[in-house]
Amino acid sequence: MRVIISGGGTGGHIYPALTIARAINEIQPADILFVGTEQGLEADIVPKEGFPFATVAAGGIERRLTLGNLRNLLKTFAGLFESLAVIRRFRPDVVVGTGGYVCGPVLLTASLLGIPAVIQEQNVIPGVTNRILARFVGKIAVGYAEAAKNFGANKDKVVVTGNPVRPEVLTATREEGIAALGLSPGKLTVLVAGGSRGARSVNTAMADVHARFAGRPEIQILHATGSGEYNNIVGLLGQRGIDIARTGNISIVPYLYNMPQALAAADLAVFRAGAIGLAELTARGIPAILVPYPYAAENHQEFNARVLESRGAALVIRDADLSGPRLADAIETLLGDPARLAAMAKTSKELGRPEAAAAIARLAIDLAGNRKA
Repeated sequence: MRVIISGGGTGGHIYPALTIARAINEIQPADILFVGTEQGLEADIVPKEGFPFATVAAGGIERRLTLGNLRNLLKTFAGLFESLAVIRRFRPDVVVGTGGYVCGPVLLTASLLGIPAVIQEQNVIPGVTNRILARFVGKIAVGYAEAAKNFGANKDKVVVTGNPVRPEVLTATREEGIAALGLSPGKLTVLVAGGSRGARSVNTAMADVHARFAGRPEIQILHATGSGEYNNIVGLLGQRGIDIARTGNISIVPYLYNMPQALAAADLAVFRAGAIGLAELTARGIPAILVPYPYAAENHQEFNARVLESRGAALVIRDADLSGPRLADAIETLLGDPARLAAMAKTSKELGRPEAAAAIARLAIDLAGNRKA
């Protein structure tokens, strides 16, 4: 079996693609080709993961007439011809798209050539590219059941699979996480992360949180600031006279390279509401305080977060309403109520779909098999 997987631009599209690729190979060994852009992170990440990689041109198209939009339109048009060349050369049995502009020309070309295709939509509110592609592909794998209605006439193609989660997120143990991160096994652990680039509003609010909890014997905080925000938060704490090293319960790092271990150690998380981050939280059954990124396309992070909140797995604080005291109060309230925290953890675990990657892989394999038949 030959499979093209396309997705890129951000880690939220690339890592799910890699997880699906490995799931396909576990079920049925396949020749897999990744297709992305030269400029995207995928051009660096995918070859390092050992997969063949090809590039096509693509750009984001907005619903307005601008010079940049015209350039991207021409780039995407060129990408259709480049996709045609890649597909004719590789001859895939099925094509899978995990998001990003590059999926547009690749999956559209494949569909027009009669090659079965699957798109994976991570968010409750689908992006423009996936809404367009929904008319052409065979199946739509969604992370949330609530996303189905947003595909309109194409909702009959929707299969609720959940979002792919890295295997190491599922296999890491609390003991491993505590040891790897130098944490105390007897304390409640709060994990704070605003994504790889950080979240300034969350980091700023955390200055008050650290001030309140510094030195508390029953709680420890592991705070990943993002590489661009680290000096800012350390400086804020310094201005308030807080010596991180002396608190004994606060660890601040620019980036967590071992996030699976950090998740395994966490009793409560403070996160943005990107789809893959939420998938990892629910796969582990971690209660959360979510602060959705307010500038995400069509405010999709808030829609994602509200799903967890409506089920009782998370609290949501809008970015505009976030303050240090409010965040500190929310953390204190949850950690001070073990029964509520346990109920949130149970609900979060019930929402998790650790088998999502395998479900998407089977969907792709079945489509490829139907074509051959």
